[in-house]
Amino acid sequence: MQLQPYLHFNGRCDEAIQFYKKALGAEVNMLMRFKDCPDKNAPIKPEVFDKVMHANLNIGGNTLLISDGQCQGTARFDGFSLTLNVKNDSDAKRLFDALQDGGKIVMPLGKTFFSSSFGMVNDRFGVSWMVIVQ
Repeated sequence: MQLQPYLHFNGRCDEAIQFYKKALGAEVNMLMRFKDCPDKNAPIKPEVFDKVMHANLNIGGNTLLISDGQCQGTARFDGFSLTLNVKNDSDAKRLFDALQDGGKIVMPLGKTFFSSSFGMVNDRFGVSWMVIVQ
């Protein structure tokens, strides 16, 4: 069994993909737009044809599934955080700095009793991230 997070960006998925490619080195394994849906009877509105129906990203050997979802309202990422477990302090700083670009630092990256580097940040989309050196 695998547990894979699936995030819905409500219309900002293309922007999120480009951000995660730059910030985290994400690779796109698969991307399907609504216009490419094989079910030609699916009730898809023309205004979302070019939006992302489903994408599969590889980030450091892990899968992150993402979509534009219903393309309505503002994406909300409450009640959870994605955690990056990294090898050393320099990787932690590099990734933390990349994620906080346009976002908001919740807890600055620094030494704690449980890690040489730990920090929390909400990226520009509101996704909560924790970066930790184990």
